[in-house]
Amino acid sequence: MTVPAARPLDVFLIAGEESGDILGAGLMRSLDGQWSGSLSFRGVGGHRMVGEGLTSLYPMDDLTAMGFGAVLAKLPTFVKRMKETVEAIVANPPDILVLVDAQDFNRRVAGRVRKRLPHLPIVKYVAPTVWAWRPGRARKMYGIIDHVLALLPFEPAVMRKLGGPATTYVGHPLLSEVPDLQPSGADLAVRNGMPSKLLVLPGSRRMELRRLSGPFGAALGLLKARGIDFDLVLPTLPRLEEAVREATRDWPVRPEIVTGEAAKLTAFRQARAALAASGTVTLELALAGVPLVAGYRVSDWEARIAKYVIVGRFATLPNVVLDGPYVPELIQQDCTPEKLADALAPLIADGTARQAQLDGFARLDALMSTGGVPPSDRAAATVLAVLAQARG
Repeated sequence: MTVPAARPLDVFLIAGEESGDILGAGLMRSLDGQWSGSLSFRGVGGHRMVGEGLTSLYPMDDLTAMGFGAVLAKLPTFVKRMKETVEAIVANPPDILVLVDAQDFNRRVAGRVRKRLPHLPIVKYVAPTVWAWRPGRARKMYGIIDHVLALLPFEPAVMRKLGGPATTYVGHPLLSEVPDLQPSGADLAVRNGMPSKLLVLPGSRRMELRRLSGPFGAALGLLKARGIDFDLVLPTLPRLEEAVREATRDWPVRPEIVTGEAAKLTAFRQARAALAASGTVTLELALAGVPLVAGYRVSDWEARIAKYVIVGRFATLPNVVLDGPYVPELIQQDCTPEKLADALAPLIADGTARQAQLDGFARLDALMSTGGVPPSDRAAATVLAVLAQARG
């Protein structure tokens, strides 16, 4: 869809995580393809968004934090950056404000901007996980956010039920990876051959790596001690490679550590099963048809707080989308070497446990379908529709 441009379009975007930087960059490319006039992008983003033409106010890393403890530690920086961001928007209002991830930071930015620029259209890209915890966030967004772009197909209905803003399912960015995740004949020969190729993914953040490397490594040692023959591969980001090598130095089974997108995709296509940190990677594995066990640990005090705010039935995205306990979730006190090994072993051999996951994963394509339209294009079309509606 090409929208006639009456004048240049000025878009202000804010992203606070690497995944948000990827989403933001894709949206910028799609907007450029759909808007017939000139475009300018400013706000906050990482190197991908900057590469697409964004002028960033400050480093995106200033907004990156995972977990209650990390958020508290960075609170002074958040407060300072929030003030700077709001003032930049108000001093030179854009045509539209698009907020990507960084849920709490961006919700507060939206609230402050709405008070001072009540007619500025505001779009939230990535719905908050109100289906998992703190459902009251949905209602708080109403009147502040004009439209939400959801990555998961059930989120529009959840937002409606909880009294949130209008929400459109645009699709998860992982859908664009699906063709690259489908195994070739040679890949299937590796996946079904001996020894089995196992993946271990202990997280993409240093805190996750510190907390999960111990139980994950010990669990794999137990599998080997039980006589299960496998080769171990650990895909990671280049920036984490040294930390991963240090964390796995004393593992009873040493993994082959690979970096880069091409090596990761090859490992996913060939893997027999996986042990992974609960997160987006679990959905990526499911789309690749790799049975998995998910584990996660936070600090004890974070776990105590979480008990009062978590409302979702499941922690992993495949289970949430499929609405069933397909992937074993071993969280906190259950994330032990013995339980991880016990859950992973049946997924390596052919049997009912492995087949149940594969049957569930086979439904994901239909459930998450975007009708063949790339998610970033659907997102851009919705952003422009919100802008057109605001302009009357």
